[in-house]
Amino acid sequence: MTALEIADYIGIICFALSGFLIAVHYKLDILGVFISSFLTALGGGMTRDVLASKTPYVFTDTLPVILVIVTVFVSLIFKLHKFDDIEGKTAFIVSDAIGLVSFSITGSLVAIENNFNFLGVLILAFITAVGGGTIRDILINRVPSILVSEFYATVALIVGLITYVLHILDLQSIPALIGVFVFGVVLRLLAYYQSWHLPTLSK
Repeated sequence: MTALEIADYIGIICFALSGFLIAVHYKLDILGVFISSFLTALGGGMTRDVLASKTPYVFTDTLPVILVIVTVFVSLIFKLHKFDDIEGKTAFIVSDAIGLVSFSITGSLVAIENNFNFLGVLILAFITAVGGGTIRDILINRVPSILVSEFYATVALIVGLITYVLHILDLQSIPALIGVFVFGVVLRLLAYYQSWHLPTLSK
């Protein structure tokens, strides 16, 4: 299993959980829960593959879909939908952070494999990480997290930048990417718990 596949599967599971918890918070029906989970987990990757002129792998590989379905059913079995204020729970925060960083790495790796330049790597890292969640938020009439959340999309860009630098310096390896992954997750969690925000414009 390649680093790209490992990061992708981790991201799918964590974002499927994130999509499930958001759907429960907004009191969607069971179909809405599955749609939210699928969009969050697979929407960014599908957009990434289209931009990289590839057939979206969810159309050729059944494992991503199975991972989403299993994640939703496991969440139901453990009755995660019974918790109040789910967006403030550790399970949501950590799963969302892991999904964000994993997909940032996969977007970067796909861009690098397709010989994208620096800008292309950053854009694919960004879109892969936040694309599915943004589509989900628009669908449920929620302000997308990338516009208001603490240092959210910025983490995706930083992870993409570091992954690109590792590639340029010929230092890209499984241990190096694990280091990037850990750094990105810690950065996202620090940003959340310390309430880091980018400056806003005001009169």
